Amino acid sequence: MFRRARGGELEVLLAHMGGPFWARRDNGAWSIPKGEYEEGEDALSAARREFGEELGCQPPRGQPIDLGSVVQSNGKHVRAWAIAGDLDVTRVVSNTFEMEWPPKSGRRARFPEIDRAEWFELPVARSKLVKAQAALVDRLAELASGRPC
Repeated sequence: MFRRARGGELEVLLAHMGGPFWARRDNGAWSIPKGEYEEGEDALSAARREFGEELGCQPPRGQPIDLGSVVQSNGKHVRAWAIAGDLDVTRVVSNTFEMEWPPKSGRRARFPEIDRAEWFELPVARSKLVKAQAALVDRLAELASGRPC
């Protein structure tokens, strides 16, 4: 999701990854809302579903901008769309996942998939994002120039 701030600057909504591995990290620990495809599900439908699961609300209506794909360092392919809208980040409620924590303890704990979301101007967003996803911000800046929000 993207919007224009009061000064006209483009801002993007990013999600900070949840769980103990990311808890004390900032730069490189944020992501666009994303997830896995279900069998037979098209990519845009998956993106809309994951947005809802990770942020606790549905994405806004409107024409999505196809930002293409990037490949993260872990080999995961990420296909992304951007859509103009606004969201009160204080109302974000993420789905959760379960994992063994602490490692090798035999205990299971639940963590939010994302622990918070924030709006960032593009230069800051580039430093916050997982490295490969910064290219998506550059594509948005190019494609959204001149588009009203």
